[in-house]
Amino acid sequence: MNLSSLKPAAGSVKVGKRVGRGQGSGKGGTAARGHKGAQSRSGYSRKLGFEGGQMPLQRRLPKFGFNNINRVEYKALNLDAIQSLAEKTSATVITLELIRENGLAAKKDLVKILGRGEISLAVEVQAHGFSGSAAESIEKAGGKAVKL
Repeated sequence: MNLSSLKPAAGSVKVGKRVGRGQGSGKGGTAARGHKGAQSRSGYSRKLGFEGGQMPLQRRLPKFGFNNINRVEYKALNLDAIQSLAEKTSATVITLELIRENGLAAKKDLVKILGRGEISLAVEVQAHGFSGSAAESIEKAGGKAVKL
């Protein structure tokens, strides 16, 4: 095998249609572009989102508001919920598993602890996020706020 014997795979190279070579070619006259209209002209390129003169989708939709595609959604849990959970289960470490078992968050939820309510028990709380006031209240009660 050498460079002079290399060939493309059978059927991978097609011969392009030769347009505008007279009536006998079957593609004569209009060169398979049809009669008149923008697409029959040389140099024509369709604009991005063009829908044949119909109002394009990006102009039909309302342009108010903004949805950040990178937004991270957290399941909010307040200190009073943590307090009642700690009293109910008498746990010293509140893990995500414990929170999920008691129905306070779903399996895939990211959990953030917020500062509403009071906490009096010294518990270690594990979550994905804490508000400043929540972390301060937990540590003031003698516990620990562990960010996962």
